Amino acid sequence: MSNNGATPPPSLFIRRSEVAALMDHAAYLAAAEAAFRSHALGETSIPPPMHIPAGDGGFHAKGASLALDRAFVAVKVNSNFPRNPDDRGLPTIQGVVLLFDAEDGSLLALIDSIEMTLRRTAAASALAARYLARADARSIAVCGCGVQGRAQLAALAEVVAIDRVTVWDVDAQRAERFAREMHEAFGVEVVAVRDVRDATRSSDIVVTATSAQSPFLDRGCISAGTFIAAVGADSPHKNELAPEMFAGSTVVVDSLAQCAAMGDLHHAFAASTFTRADVHAELGDLVVGRKPGRVNAQEITIFDSTGVAIQDAASAAWIYRRALAAGSGTSISLAAS
Repeated sequence: MSNNGATPPPSLFIRRSEVAALMDHAAYLAAAEAAFRSHALGETSIPPPMHIPAGDGGFHAKGASLALDRAFVAVKVNSNFPRNPDDRGLPTIQGVVLLFDAEDGSLLALIDSIEMTLRRTAAASALAARYLARADARSIAVCGCGVQGRAQLAALAEVVAIDRVTVWDVDAQRAERFAREMHEAFGVEVVAVRDVRDATRSSDIVVTATSAQSPFLDRGCISAGTFIAAVGADSPHKNELAPEMFAGSTVVVDSLAQCAAMGDLHHAFAASTFTRADVHAELGDLVVGRKPGRVNAQEITIFDSTGVAIQDAASAAWIYRRALAAGSGTSISLAAS
């Protein structure tokens, strides 16, 4: 039945500062768990992401639908320009998330994506760590000392009793600044090192959060029993883990289809060191108990995280509901006056 004459309800415009005030790490973790559970139960739709190259960066468009207490669709468009902080004083990632009601198509909210992208990515790593890190894990190596490295450490601190952090970056001064700031923030020992192996070989958990286009983490960098959260390879040209890292490891992905196209797994497939049949599970399989997580203390576990749009949809739904409850955000109408 046509309703062309009706005026759509107003939407909420939610700024980055409001997102930060509405959401904490526990909320992002709950949203991530709900997203991956819904995916494992077949209640989501995730079309392939779109990449538009531009200058020294590019644009990513990702969308998904999922069922929570109601059906939502979210579409996120992010720009990713790694040289922005140094060259222009701008964030690497900028963008917006559009949240829709999947029942009637109405636009519920326009949400700044910077804070959400940082935190939802880190929340997925923390969720994976619940299943894939050793129960006695206490030390973390952070490779890549940018804003995502900070977000990863903060999220992991919610699920791991950290007593030591070692950090590495191709920019040694950035690593040193990061170490000082994180020591003040978390009150634990944080040491910057010049050689990536000095960070990773003695750490229980390794996070790679860089924009590397050539792998820097190989077997010689990792000890038995390590959990690796590989989060930097979110487009086909990026690569942090050497292909041989996957052979013999327990590999869990956020989305097999997406990781096969653009994650570190993509490069392992291309090198024929790993196959689809070798992938242990998607993260949602662990959440619903369909597959086990870590089964022994010696295995190397890898979470290949490319950032799935269901994470954006769930996080946006959480933000929207909290904004409504708190009276936050600005009501806007895109309808003609």
